Amino acid sequence: MSYFASIFKDFEKIKWYSLTIIIVLIFISIFLYLAQKRQKFSTKALVYGGVVIALSFILSFIKLYRMPQGGSITPASMLPLFAYAYIFGPFAGIVAGMAYGILQLIQDPYVVHWAQLLLDYPLAFGALGFAGFLRKNLPLGILIGGFVRFAFHFISGVVFFASYAPKGTSPVVYSAIYNATYLGPDLAVCLIIAFIPGLRSAIDRLKSQT
Repeated sequence: MSYFASIFKDFEKIKWYSLTIIIVLIFISIFLYLAQKRQKFSTKALVYGGVVIALSFILSFIKLYRMPQGGSITPASMLPLFAYAYIFGPFAGIVAGMAYGILQLIQDPYVVHWAQLLLDYPLAFGALGFAGFLRKNLPLGILIGGFVRFAFHFISGVVFFASYAPKGTSPVVYSAIYNATYLGPDLAVCLIIAFIPGLRSAIDRLKSQT
């Protein structure tokens, strides 16, 4: 019996957040498996997906401002994911966003609970793919995707970071202000760049070729 227990002894060394990451990856795999009959990724979608995730990840390392409890303002690190969802649709965009969220978790984790991890990483960044529901209007898609991401962070803030609210301040108000402080400017940068005629034409050209 002791030998049998020793075989699995190393499982005790697994941290709860590592186990949560494994569960998230399994969840994404099941999601892809169940959805593959409805929409299959083309080679082009897979290649572009890898490129935009890498580009967003690189841009996320450039932090113009970092918030104390997580979150930062970057030079439009969300824009490649918005553009990807705009070109290939919401399903592809959500999957790419969730994958990017896992990378964000590995890069700069701020975790206090497994449910907060889900809300602030795979779900929040997967929400950027909602931009794909408005494939005829990229700026409006950016606003929708950004708002849904804000909603996940907002819920996380109210539930898990209420103790950080200043005395006398409602956790709801605190979470709304905190998340709007960095997401607002980050989203504004994405919108400004999206209105650049040359870039917009390039994105529309790529969309017409898919």
